[in-house]
Amino acid sequence: MRCAVIQFAGSSGDGDCCHVFKNILGQSADYVFHKETFKPADFDIVVLPGGASHGDYLRPGALSAHTKVMESVKEAANSGKLILGIGNGFQILLEAGLLPGTMLINKDIKFYADEVLVKVENTATPFTNLYKKDEVIRLILSCKYGSYFADAKTIEQLKSQNKIVLTYCGFGKNGDEEDPVASMENIAAIANQEGNILGLMPHPERCAEEILGNTDGLRMFQSILQYFEGGKTL
Repeated sequence: MRCAVIQFAGSSGDGDCCHVFKNILGQSADYVFHKETFKPADFDIVVLPGGASHGDYLRPGALSAHTKVMESVKEAANSGKLILGIGNGFQILLEAGLLPGTMLINKDIKFYADEVLVKVENTATPFTNLYKKDEVIRLILSCKYGSYFADAKTIEQLKSQNKIVLTYCGFGKNGDEEDPVASMENIAAIANQEGNILGLMPHPERCAEEILGNTDGLRMFQSILQYFEGGKTL
């Protein structure tokens, strides 16, 4: 499996993502700078990492969506390659029109950085095939603009097509509050209609090693590897 990790000006999760693919999964992983281009055949999966790309100016992801490398990302997406957007990477996919909807500021207008509980709603994706349906996992959420919003028609399409992949189901000391950012339908992750693009706000790469005290995110990356090793197609 050949992985590209995109580096935007202001990316901060690129090193963690590259570390997971390269040192934990033992796969090929290369950085691609936002001023560069690549061919769809060069990589099997493209990761847009978290951070504050281009300073989050205008809106998070707005400037990054128009960088040169996004032409290659769109070409790869249209050819069926897997695209994974994490945190700011999810925001970039929304701004680029590769996923529907947008992100609003969190409900309390504060930056949220802590563990959240999320429920796995859809395991029939290349990104979640090693989880169990309705399994509750712990991931790290780190964002100020993480409240997913879409019009009623889009929400209905996501629900009817089973493209809501993760939902928030708890946080706080007792885990008794459902959604720290007030996303519509408690959405934490969605996939596109074809199923080869996933955007999620929580960070699985920060929950991928025992030394971090949480390995719930590792199975997302192992699911991707299983998808390729199992020879599955969408």
